[in-house]
Formats: sequence, structure tokens, C-alpha cells
Amino acid sequence: MRIDKFMNAVNIVKRRSIAQDMLKNGVVYLNNSLAKASKEVKVGDVITIKFLDGQKSYKVLQIPTTKNIPKAKMEEYVKRL
Repeated sequence: MRIDKFMNAVNIVKRRSIAQDMLKNGVVYLNNSLAKASKEVKVGDVITIKFLDGQKSYKVLQIPTTKNIPKAKMEEYVKRL
């Protein structure tokens, strides 16, 4: 699954357009390397989002099969590091 779709599907961001904007501006890293919107996410990957005041990291636990998942099930797909 593409990283921009994944971030939207597991509720890291609210809209895919926000994820694409973050990727375009170079604040999203996949396994410590700068990610593009088309980059594929696999189980075990680490997604890091760098903000001005810090950063958030998420480990991919599984790939969703549907377009969106409920926020209550977010912990099944990503683990906050």
C-alpha cells in the first residue's frame, strides 16, 4: 500500500491530501529515509513524521484491507514509538 494511502487509512492524518502535502514538503521518513507518496509500506516499517517541535514515529503492524479503519482499531495497524 502506498504511504499516503496508509497514513490516511490508519488515521495518522485526516485526509490523503494532507499526507501528500506532508510527503511533498519532506517531513515524512520511512525507515530513516525521506519518503515519496508512491513509496510502498510493508509490515515492520517505521514511519517518522518530523514537526518543528519534535517528531512522531509509528511502526507498521499490519496493512489494512479496507479504505479506512475505525479510530478504535488504529492500535492493530500501527504502534506509536
